[in-house]
Amino acid sequence: MTIDYAVGIRIGKRTDQMAVEAEDALIAALKVKTAHPEAAITYVRKRNVRGDRRHPHASEIDERSA
Repeated sequence: MTIDYAVGIRIGKRTDQMAVEAEDALIAALKVKTAHPEAAITYVRKRNVRGDRRHPHASEIDERSA
C-alpha cells in the first residue's frame, strides 16, 4: 500500500517541498535524498490533498494557467 507524502527540503537558503509516493515516511525521505543528495530533509508528512490543491507544489503548477 502506497501513500502520498510531502517532504520538505532545504538546499542552501532555499526551501522547497516535494510530493512522493512511498510505503512509509522513511522511504519517502530516502527517495528525495537520493534525488537531491545535497538537500537537508526538514520534514515528512502525509500529503494533505485538500490543502495541496489550494496551495500546489511548484512542480505541479501549469504555466498555461498563469
